[in-house]
Amino acid sequence: MKRYCVKCRTGKIEYFDILAETDEGYNIRLIKISDGSERINEEFMPRQLFDLCVKTGYIFEMEVAANVAA
Repeated sequence: MKRYCVKCRTGKIEYFDILAETDEGYNIRLIKISDGSERINEEFMPRQLFDLCVKTGYIFEMEVAANVAA
């Protein structure tokens, strides 16, 4: 699963996970953390908007730590 961070104002954290990809875009789970509370929404992001956000640096891929059993 890929995770992307969203640039946002100080004191606020936003990121999303890509749940599924279609020809038209991506189904995502958006997580917003602000003032100690967390909101989770599932939304659709059109491919053109996603590509523009990556190109401009508004969103960027994060490394997701994998749980590894020893």
